Amino acid sequence: IRRVRVQILCDEPDACPVNLLESTGKWTRLLRYVQPEFRMPSLTVPQVPRHVAPPPTKENLEYADLAIIDFAKVHTPEGRAELALEVRDALSVQGFFYIINHGLTQHENERIFDIADVPFNSVPDEEKRLYAADMKGAGSYQGYKMRSVLHIDNGVLDQLEHYNTDPHRATWMAVNHDIARKKHPKALQPLMPEIESFIKFNHFEVLHNILRLLAIGLELPEETFVDQHKFDVLGESYVRFTRYYPRTEEDEEKTKNVWLKGHTGADLGSVTILWSQPISALQILCSDGKWRWVKHIDNALVVNSGDAMDFLSGGFYKCTIHRVVQPPPDQRGLTRLGIFYFAMPHDDVKLVPRLDSPVLQRAGVKRRCSDDRAPTMKSWRQGRVRGYGFVQLKKREDGHEEEIVDGLPVTYFN
Repeated sequence: IRRVRVQILCDEPDACPVNLLESTGKWTRLLRYVQPEFRMPSLTVPQVPRHVAPPPTKENLEYADLAIIDFAKVHTPEGRAELALEVRDALSVQGFFYIINHGLTQHENERIFDIADVPFNSVPDEEKRLYAADMKGAGSYQGYKMRSVLHIDNGVLDQLEHYNTDPHRATWMAVNHDIARKKHPKALQPLMPEIESFIKFNHFEVLHNILRLLAIGLELPEETFVDQHKFDVLGESYVRFTRYYPRTEEDEEKTKNVWLKGHTGADLGSVTILWSQPISALQILCSDGKWRWVKHIDNALVVNSGDAMDFLSGGFYKCTIHRVVQPPPDQRGLTRLGIFYFAMPHDDVKLVPRLDSPVLQRAGVKRRCSDDRAPTMKSWRQGRVRGYGFVQLKKREDGHEEEIVDGLPVTYFN
């Protein structure tokens, strides 16, 4: 086909262009194509309560200087080669970066935040308890984590609630280990086609492209990490909808305004994708020892590498310590809604460094343990989930705390 005529009909231009075309004279070049099954449904959708996001803070905060990765370039070999260097620099130094132009519009972004609030604003507590995650038993987050479960500090329990659903639960109604073959809460059931599309978008359009950039950055074949994160292989990648509720002044004082201690704890997998939202609370521990805030960017993603990628990259891709704290004064008292995609390799992947990487051969490998003692993704996941917020932490001389998972120390930074 030498030439093509393209006609786009759309009543809402802001909600329509999932594909990006570039025209020069008689030629039209496709820059980005999102397969139909990975797009957010846009015709008749169930009505849900509108989530009105608050404005970003106006406080003068000290923000971390994070790289901004333009995903409009990720669909060509030349673009991936350029972005891979940017991502490699970002993860080997800061451990975090932003993604813009990922493929969903602001209109679709607002719709998924409306949906993310449904597990909390439209499901009564007694129904939530029917779908409670078996964190201590099965070592799985699938389902609900209710409030006041995890110990934060000085007797204060968390005010975080979240609902997790993985790709298999979205389609096959909870075939995962801990709530096998149970349906989702009634209010969520009509929304599952949209949630499933959102899961697939995160997995195929965002995660897989990130993993390709990480592989290129290590001078490995592009599909190296993608092959360890296939959609239909047993694992525990999942979407998480979260709500942080305000705390009392007494609890803030007891915990020194920290809502979740400095950790890599929730990020026990390979890649974490956070859909940016306007209430500031996330901080990262920078290389100079200072905590800095992560700034909100409309319709952007905040990405960081987790424990599994730290294992697989021999410490090259940093697993940066981060924490959640009380929002700044002009946002206190607000409920903070969040959306995450936590990605993990297949359960049976052994977390050993990719010694075939020419980059690691030049830079050297930093192992957490010898290869023969390295955990699988499943054993590491279950150990982290069963311990995080449940076990008594051991105080170290430097003031930080630690627990032992699979014979390996895990540190929490105070």
